[in-house]
Amino acid sequence: MNAGPLHGVRVIELAGLAPAPFGCMLLADLGADVVRVERPGPVRGVRPPPGPLDRGRRSLLLDLDDRVGMASFRRLLAEADVLVEGFRPGVMERRGLGPDDVLRDHPRLVYGRMTGWGQTGPMAREAGHDINYIALAGALEPIGLAGERPTVPLNIVGDFGGGGLLLAFGVVAALLERERSGRGQVVDAAMVDGASLLMTFLHGLKAAGWWEGARGENLLDTGSPFYDTYACADGRFVAVGCIEPEFYAEFLRLLGLDGDDLGPQDDRSRWAAHREAFAQRLATRTRDEWADVFAGSDACVTPVLSPWEAHAHAHHRARDAFVTVDDVRQPAPAPRFSRSKAAPPRALRRDVAIEDVLRDWT
Repeated sequence: MNAGPLHGVRVIELAGLAPAPFGCMLLADLGADVVRVERPGPVRGVRPPPGPLDRGRRSLLLDLDDRVGMASFRRLLAEADVLVEGFRPGVMERRGLGPDDVLRDHPRLVYGRMTGWGQTGPMAREAGHDINYIALAGALEPIGLAGERPTVPLNIVGDFGGGGLLLAFGVVAALLERERSGRGQVVDAAMVDGASLLMTFLHGLKAAGWWEGARGENLLDTGSPFYDTYACADGRFVAVGCIEPEFYAEFLRLLGLDGDDLGPQDDRSRWAAHREAFAQRLATRTRDEWADVFAGSDACVTPVLSPWEAHAHAHHRARDAFVTVDDVRQPAPAPRFSRSKAAPPRALRRDVAIEDVLRDWT
């Protein structure tokens, strides 16, 4: 087994919260040697417990406010390919570690900056969290049921999809460009930009006249009865997504409903009646009974699984989609590569010696 497509890439991660650690986890999953630099002493502010986001790297303690600690950090910088930090704009500059200073001494370095609002703009230095970034990006407002307030989609859209994933993509793109130019650069990954980018498809639907209603009244936001979740007899749910006519016909057949009686799928005036018919029928069996009915079909119906039961589904088992690291079950690395396969992830190795890292990197 190879060590992954990013084998040989050396990354310094300055310890932070969710989005930057997720981006660095992705890099480590694909074979990069990621070393996390943590501050000694008590943790300031809110810090989640150790967990899957920490996997795949080593950590060492360095006090960047101390002369010796800074000197050690600069030794690491001299050997690194990538530096990732997630502080507010100006923090690294005040330490003499801003891009102008660092790239002058290390012109091949890729300098990844993970923030909520970006490095520029009137809000760049303001505090915020996922909910604020996706709100300003226009990604929060469309999510929710008709006539109700927007529903917060955990912190997946801003921190992870629009944050860490965008950061990792930007870092890899900058590394690829470096192969041509021989020069590093700054990657300004802002969660507000990433969340906005995730909404590109909806902007297209709006421009084409396919997204005209308010929240919860459109094709993909539970407005249509054939793209929604429904309660089953046991209080659990199934997800229905049969948009295409042939899939919709298969859904009706397996549900035991007559399409002629219901009327056309795209007749919005009948959607409320369709929804009621679907809800009544789906409430007659349990979630897993319906999963058996629709298994192997193109009806686009699946059980709504909790994060804690997803690993047990036959599809995930067949693909080894979950792994156990340090006694914690968690999603396996993705995407998959036919040739450059990465090693299985391992738990964070804490408090390594900087000399050990430098020995590996030089």
